Amino acid sequence: MIEVENLTKRYGPTLAVSDVSFQVQKGEILGFLGPNGAGKTTTMRIITGFLSPSEGRVRVAGVDVTESPLEAKRHIGYLPENPPVYTDMTVNEYLAFVGRIKGLPRADLKKRVEEVSEKCSIADVQGRQIGRLSKGYRQRVGLAQALIHNPDILILDEPTAGLDPKQIIETRELIKGLAGQHTVILSTHILPEVSKTCQRVVVISKGTVVAMGAPDELTARLQGYGSVLVTVEGPAPDIMSKLQTVPGVNLVEPVEASGARVTLEVHTEKNQEIRSELARAIVESGWGLFELKTGGMSLEDIFLKLTRRDLSEESPAEEAQPAEVQSPEDPGASGPIN
Repeated sequence: MIEVENLTKRYGPTLAVSDVSFQVQKGEILGFLGPNGAGKTTTMRIITGFLSPSEGRVRVAGVDVTESPLEAKRHIGYLPENPPVYTDMTVNEYLAFVGRIKGLPRADLKKRVEEVSEKCSIADVQGRQIGRLSKGYRQRVGLAQALIHNPDILILDEPTAGLDPKQIIETRELIKGLAGQHTVILSTHILPEVSKTCQRVVVISKGTVVAMGAPDELTARLQGYGSVLVTVEGPAPDIMSKLQTVPGVNLVEPVEASGARVTLEVHTEKNQEIRSELARAIVESGWGLFELKTGGMSLEDIFLKLTRRDLSEESPAEEAQPAEVQSPEDPGASGPIN
């Protein structure tokens, strides 16, 4: 349903997306996962036809997005990170307006507005001005406009950003309910969105795909990587520096601190049993060891393992100019019907 082949996007000397390739099957929900500045939004905007690629090709429903952009967009519903709503309109007025622009026959428009309002749980606010709605309701209105023409494909960029926990759960359930009826790409840097919503994951870091597969497949592929939780009494900075020097340790992160005690998570290399070495380093340094236990590898660990090296190797100049350059992608240029 969606084919992305060798996609590359440059902004002058800055390489935002580099040789990205993946496919999404009909009815599938694909998670497009990466840290901020990884190239997610750039890729989404190329797929929707909002940006043109420097190299590569995108097909949606068999249509080349660059060669036939209008035909491709008929198959796509797009929800950018900031919902493209007109706050001075009521919900009904706005959805009818978008429906007319997207070519819905007038005879079908009212029925379709009712259908997407029911599906997105906004039927109770249809007559209200959008500017007076909560962020959660605005997000649902944004999703309704993406669905109004019943597209084959939905592109959702950070759909739960800024929502409260209750709104996040409701939005997740709504997206999960679209599987099978629509093909969905869900772009996010929030790991629970992937594990709770998506059947398959593409992980991108610094514009390059670093892993692809179901969350369980990624866990199996990296089986053997893990973590150790240690609770130590002593100066946290010195403890972290010391444990980082133990062979087989990838990263040491603070979990919590209570008085003079600190709990740290030690991420380990593959097939490394380092508990005895960690204990020896702590005791020989004269610190008190209160707890040491192994932890399984979560999706967060996988994400960290796949992206940490790229992120840690960024130069200060690269950090100041992330992969997703804002100026060529002026959010103000986007409207309700990308």
